[in-house]
Amino acid sequence: MAKLTGAEILIQSLQEEGVTHIFGYPGGSIIPLGDKLYNEKSLTFHLTRHEQGAVHAADGYARATGDVGVCMATSGPGATNLVTGIATAHMDSIPIVAITGQVKSALIGNDAFQEADMVGITRPITKHNYLVRDVKDLARIVKEAFHIARTGRPGPVLIDLPVDIQLQETEFKYPGTVSLKGYKPTYKGHIGQIKKIARAIEKSKRPVIYAGGGIILSGADKELTRFARKADIPVTTSLMGLGGFPENDPLCLGMLGMHGTAYANHAIQGSDLIIAVGSRFDDRVTGRIDDFAPNATVAHIDIDPASVSKNVHVDIPVIGDAKEVLKELDTLLKKGDYTDWHEMIAGWKKEMPLKYKDDDRLRPQYIIEQIYELTRDKEVIISTEVGQNQMWAAQYFTYTKPRTWISSGGLGTMGYGFPAAIGAQIGKPDSIVFDIAGDGSIQMNIQELAMAVLEKIPVKIAILNNGYLGMVRQWQELFYGKRYAFTGLAKDTCTMCPDFVRVAESYGAKGIRVTEKAGVKAAVKTALKEKGPVILDFIIEREENVFPMVPAGKSISDMLHGLA
Repeated sequence: MAKLTGAEILIQSLQEEGVTHIFGYPGGSIIPLGDKLYNEKSLTFHLTRHEQGAVHAADGYARATGDVGVCMATSGPGATNLVTGIATAHMDSIPIVAITGQVKSALIGNDAFQEADMVGITRPITKHNYLVRDVKDLARIVKEAFHIARTGRPGPVLIDLPVDIQLQETEFKYPGTVSLKGYKPTYKGHIGQIKKIARAIEKSKRPVIYAGGGIILSGADKELTRFARKADIPVTTSLMGLGGFPENDPLCLGMLGMHGTAYANHAIQGSDLIIAVGSRFDDRVTGRIDDFAPNATVAHIDIDPASVSKNVHVDIPVIGDAKEVLKELDTLLKKGDYTDWHEMIAGWKKEMPLKYKDDDRLRPQYIIEQIYELTRDKEVIISTEVGQNQMWAAQYFTYTKPRTWISSGGLGTMGYGFPAAIGAQIGKPDSIVFDIAGDGSIQMNIQELAMAVLEKIPVKIAILNNGYLGMVRQWQELFYGKRYAFTGLAKDTCTMCPDFVRVAESYGAKGIRVTEKAGVKAAVKTALKEKGPVILDFIIEREENVFPMVPAGKSISDMLHGLA
């Protein structure tokens, strides 16, 4: 059997795992791998302009496709530049494999040039990580890494690969199976516990299904929809669960929590049974824990036992895959009579809809609605940055399919949306991909316009430009007496800093500025016709706010309402 170098073994192992795209940035400690990739036809290497762009692109690719995303960086600063993106994937349970170059094995621990302890640094933010000590272990490590990343509760795995291991040779044989002591995710839920949920549904008068990102990750959207309709139970989702249940369904309550719909929050607070599926009761959902759903029995279906009763006490836990458990629960279902409950919810929907001031001003909610109206009959993916732009996109776009909403939920990473949109577009080339951005967050990874232009990636970037770090400014307005400390991005002497249209043009992309409500539709239509990336710079009302809003530390019953 012919011998291969470590770099060649890694490439062939990636091919065995079905990898076709790698996002990354080269450097000294990963040159041997880059050299072997140079003439490799089955793997496309996408040269980002920053390592953070690479990891976010791999993350967006994974969210859009359901496959494992792969990114690559050199040792030291290249590897540490991946950390924010790895933490982002970890918080949102996204399967990625990050490959980092490392200094020669003999130099590890000696503070060598561009050395960083990536195993130590990333241990808290990876599902698992590896430092490759022997080239003979490399194929097995890759097999294990992909298995760990995509099974159970998905997450990021890091492979730290010293440069000398990339050059060493050994015989290559890719393992057919994986056996890891202590790692056996549970997919089938305990039938006795599932029966308890079925009995609780039968007795309930005011049930609510609370669906999280696990619905998307499990591919359980069809099972959830079928079950909710059969049971006639209303459904609310977390931010990460958007698209897991069609928002045009009468049973849909929309998103709950800090910036959720008022009727979703009231339904949770008034419920007598919460059926949580693939969610972790994050603090942005629950508000003040001691006042969350005070009269509800809580059933929780999740593949990760560590997520159950972590934040909220659970009465009926079921450890298992959302798709498998919902299938089983569906066969046991005997629904109750929820007529009065639906009438109560209908009243809340009528009394407290999502709304904004409908005038001739250019308002962000209107922009989001028009993007939806102009793309609703097409395959469209929405990626977002973080902040007000993210919440408006969550509230005013209608999500009817899974994997059409891509956003940093748990970590809240500014600069995520644009490179994630690029990854999503590469993974789903026939879809229209929009990045809904703020003028602050877009600047954190705007350099990826170079890759988008040169690779002809037709991502559309809608910047909701208010000249502020908008969400922080909103908090300063509401709770700090309008002392806008360090949140103003525009000055009287420089109202456009930068001029995003010129920035787009400098990279070779198209830039369009919109200052009036009447120009929104035409601008979006023009962007959709363009074959390359487009920046739409919408100059919106500067002090527009996101409502409803639950103040920090308050109950989700204590929502602030407003129009601006």
